[in-house]
Amino acid sequence: MPDLKIAAIAGSLRRDSHNRWLLAASQELAPEGLTLDLISLDTVPLYNMDLESDYPVAVQEMKDRVIASDGVLFAVPEHNYSYSGVLKNALDWGSRPYGKSCWDGKPVILQSAAAGFMGGGRAQYHLRQVLGYFSMKQMYFPEVFVGASHTKFDAEGKLTDEMAREAIRKQLSAFRDFILGGRA
Repeated sequence: MPDLKIAAIAGSLRRDSHNRWLLAASQELAPEGLTLDLISLDTVPLYNMDLESDYPVAVQEMKDRVIASDGVLFAVPEHNYSYSGVLKNALDWGSRPYGKSCWDGKPVILQSAAAGFMGGGRAQYHLRQVLGYFSMKQMYFPEVFVGASHTKFDAEGKLTDEMAREAIRKQLSAFRDFILGGRA
């Protein structure tokens, strides 16, 4: 079985973000043949078209890692019924310059952890609308929503909820098959 590399991006800059912790859990729970490359957005500047002529190094590094990946996993925080500005910023940078998007055609899955009982579902559904623009190959099921996330991680950031851990295992296994099934 080939080793697939997944670009894993949390739409949060917070050091102890539950969505960053969700990606760490996914890295731990990934099935054989799937490796997560955790990409931090901490140094990606706010999108400004004036900077395209002198492309920021952090942006180019993000794009190169996404391009080198076999798929993308977004951990999606919910902010005011939508996904975060941090994630929108990464999507905008990754799509530029026009015609050189790192997102186009990439297989993609979503996960989210949020304090509310819906676990970030509204943010995921809103993000899916935008991902369609990039012709990303969205895998819809199984879904991962970690509601009441403040009760599902321990003080060190380890996901302790077995139902959430099993949902991640199922999603990542299905994603591996989804990617491999799309290859000739």
